[in-house]
Amino acid sequence: SSTTSSTEGKLERTAVLKAVCAGFKEGTEPQVCLSHDMETNECLHRNGGCWRDEATNVTACRDTYRGRVCECPVVNGVRYDGDGYTHCKAVGPGRCALNHGGCWSETKGERTFSACSDTALSGCRCPAGFQGDGHKCEDLDECKDKLACTCPDCHCKNTWGSYECGCRGNQVYIRGEDVCVANSMSRFGWLVALLAVSCAAGLGVAGFVFYKYRLRSYMDSEIMAIMSQYMPLDSQNNEHQPLRQHAPDA
Repeated sequence: SSTTSSTEGKLERTAVLKAVCAGFKEGTEPQVCLSHDMETNECLHRNGGCWRDEATNVTACRDTYRGRVCECPVVNGVRYDGDGYTHCKAVGPGRCALNHGGCWSETKGERTFSACSDTALSGCRCPAGFQGDGHKCEDLDECKDKLACTCPDCHCKNTWGSYECGCRGNQVYIRGEDVCVANSMSRFGWLVALLAVSCAAGLGVAGFVFYKYRLRSYMDSEIMAIMSQYMPLDSQNNEHQPLRQHAPDA
């Protein structure tokens, strides 16, 4: 009977934990309060009715002991801003690393364009060569709309995100000025230019060798002049110094 009474006097562990967890403010409870034995994770059912980005699997649903809350999260240091229910968008530095900040992006071949810019802390803007609202961008046909390559001798070819412009005849296209200029440099002209550059390089090398030779000659003459000033003094000292007499051997 004593064993039965002691068992009846003990509180069940789950009941104790539920009582303790109920005392925490929503969203501040420890992880033990969120175990499946303690409560039901409402975020597992239709994401709790909160916002979710299918591309990155980022969700605003956060499970709590009393239910769930919809709050835009912080992922890898990037903050999301919004109501948590219908929309959240990445803002601040590094946002373009997460699904291009929710902006338009497309890749063709080895080229990728994005409407998300690391220099802007928010918003989407189509890059140069495209038009749209930033969430949807389409290639801008510079040739058809006559936005570039419009000079009389130019012929334009539209490319994805840009354009190519060529000139008729022996002319060169200057992109910054949008003009074609005559290419007056013939093969003979290139040969003359190359010969002139070679001659200039040869003269430079010859001048350097001559300079080194003159510098060496000048240094040698200076050294000889200095030595000639001190050599006579050494000779005179040797002439006036008497010879040492050696005593005869005993």
